[in-house]
Amino acid sequence: MLKNIRIALWVAVAVALVGVGALLWHADRQEQAAAFKPEFSLPDEAGTIYTAADFRGKHVLVFFGFTNCPDICPTTMAEVAQVMDDLGPEAAEVQPVFISVDPVRDRESGLGEYLEAFHPSILGLAGDEAATQAAVGSFKVFGERHEDASAPGGYTMSHSSSLYLLGPRGDWLRQFEYGTPADDITADLKERL
Repeated sequence: MLKNIRIALWVAVAVALVGVGALLWHADRQEQAAAFKPEFSLPDEAGTIYTAADFRGKHVLVFFGFTNCPDICPTTMAEVAQVMDDLGPEAAEVQPVFISVDPVRDRESGLGEYLEAFHPSILGLAGDEAATQAAVGSFKVFGERHEDASAPGGYTMSHSSSLYLLGPRGDWLRQFEYGTPADDITADLKERL
């Protein structure tokens, strides 16, 4: 009988330790997520500098890409346009932002006109090399030039393909992997708005 009590006590201690460990791990993950506030300071075509703080109070959909992208960028911008249309009046609470990973070429080719073709609410930002790399680093994404004789200008860009969602306080909420249907993104946003 004493042996059974000891076993029960050890099992209770083990369960309690596992529970406390799980709570501490969960709290640490929440703290890390809350501490991750990606930043940027980049100009639009008119030269107006925008930072993440300019969109406080709104949810922000951020995508890193370039105008000569053959598939990922136009597909994602089409999805974002559909999301904005499907949100209806609630779209006023969401700001889509396209950050160029090829800013010199995108400014020359007309980033604003490119994005306008998808949806008028998508804000295009294209800074200098340092500001672009600071934004890329802050979001923990990548954007790299690769020589390609068959591409416009003799090069192309490799870049992260996800769409990132920031909350009204600028905190990172989640990422939508490339190919996430507009309906799924819209449904997620509607739950948050």
